[in-house]
Amino acid sequence: MGLDIRWPIGLMFSLVGLLMTVFGFVTRNDAAMYHRSMDININLIWGLILLVFGGLMLLLASRAKAKTAQAAK
Repeated sequence: MGLDIRWPIGLMFSLVGLLMTVFGFVTRNDAAMYHRSMDININLIWGLILLVFGGLMLLLASRAKAKTAQAAK
């Protein structure tokens, strides 16, 4: 089996997390936008959470690949 499911999951979550983080950072001073969420920049917070989760999936996938390559030797 060549494809580890953690690679596409990690890439997808990292990309969406990066987009949300950038959007939350750019719009951090827009009080009208975040009024409905009790003035919490939810885009920035969840963007960072998704970015961390995506990075974790990529890290686990790369460690599994290295472990498999080492076991094959």
